[in-house]
Amino acid sequence: MTDSSEDILVRHDMQTMAFYNCENLFDVYDDIRTNDNDYTLTSVKKWTYQRYENKLRKLSFAISNIGRKETGKHPALVGLAEIENAKVVKDLIAQPNLERCHYSYIHYNSLDERGIDVALIYDRTIFKVIHSETFSIDLVNDHGHLDFTRDILLVSGLLDGEKIHVIINHWSSRREGEKETEHKRMAFSNKVSEIIGLKRTEDANAKIVIMGDFNDEPFNTSIKNLVDANQLYNPMGTLRSFSRGSTIHNRKWNLFDQIILSINFFKNSDNQFEFFKADIFDDDFLKTFRGHYKGSPFRTYIGKKYAGGYSDHFPVYAILKR
Repeated sequence: MTDSSEDILVRHDMQTMAFYNCENLFDVYDDIRTNDNDYTLTSVKKWTYQRYENKLRKLSFAISNIGRKETGKHPALVGLAEIENAKVVKDLIAQPNLERCHYSYIHYNSLDERGIDVALIYDRTIFKVIHSETFSIDLVNDHGHLDFTRDILLVSGLLDGEKIHVIINHWSSRREGEKETEHKRMAFSNKVSEIIGLKRTEDANAKIVIMGDFNDEPFNTSIKNLVDANQLYNPMGTLRSFSRGSTIHNRKWNLFDQIILSINFFKNSDNQFEFFKADIFDDDFLKTFRGHYKGSPFRTYIGKKYAGGYSDHFPVYAILKR
């Protein structure tokens, strides 16, 4: 069987899992409960229906092509970050580029002050949800008040009949400095270890996938501790280089977006999924093609200036094979 549009062999023995930081996917409406004032019809950034629709169209096209070269089809699972609410996820999966993907979604509102959350979209013909829940992180700011941030999303289900657990993350940023904010990302790391422990208490052989924008590199303490303490494998560690990453800052590439797996994805079996490959989805259409930022992610805004692109992050993905 081939995909008629691209004449690529459809691999029914493979499934793609992806993660995409969507760079502030906000609707145009003002939510009085959150700080979304940059993305309203009257904002300084001049966020409009047309710009919102353009972003949805671009993101949906990118998502539909992740892993297609290897598998001939769209991803089975996609974790999302920087999405405002359930409405934007519904609008995203309703786009013509994703209409044939049979996507449903899991989303919970968090108490994040900017009003951005994580979510999971999944092909309901391939993945059957068994359970989902969120975990909050207890952080305190410099004034001793609660520092509300994104929740961690856990979704358990059957991927083509095989049970897996997917943990979706968007850890605290480095905006106030890497060292100054490291304790926040360590709190996230410890919470993910706690979730893994809960799943392994229920099933010692639980197959677990951790994906997200960690705002730390594979070699940083928060990620290394998570991997080492829980016998995980991080395939992203070999992908970063001085000329490649998932996002760029001050002309330096970072690989903050990662997909990490439990090591039982390497056990040989005729009827179980095994890890096949992982990569950064950085096709040329996702890149700025000229000027000072040539080669970097083609983003929606540069500061307050509208650029009309996709996101300031490239997606990352991992492929499982039977």
